[in-house]
Amino acid sequence: MKRYVRLIITAVLILVVAGFGYKLFVGTDQASACGVGAQGGENYVPQWRDSGDPVARRPFLTKEQVVEVVVKHVKKLNPNLEVGRINDAGSFFEAEILSKDKEVVQLVGVDKESGKLMLIN
Repeated sequence: MKRYVRLIITAVLILVVAGFGYKLFVGTDQASACGVGAQGGENYVPQWRDSGDPVARRPFLTKEQVVEVVVKHVKKLNPNLEVGRINDAGSFFEAEILSKDKEVVQLVGVDKESGKLMLIN
């Protein structure tokens, strides 16, 4: 009887170790590839509106929504910067990020359909 109990416990331990080993080395989660500390950071694209369903179409972003997205992103990165003019550039909005001296530091684009931020220059 003791022999069977020892055999069962050993088999269970081997399965547990194999399961943890598989999860650790093979079954890593691709969604955590850009987690905290990785290049790009956890919130690199803060406003991704895609539901994943190609049939579900959402209305395009308005200029007011784009201002909100860009201000939120800029204040998170550097509170000393501010948002300048926002221009309609066809399929996306083009927003200026200004320094305290009102100089253009960066141009970013915001996709009208998805809300995804992209660097322009």
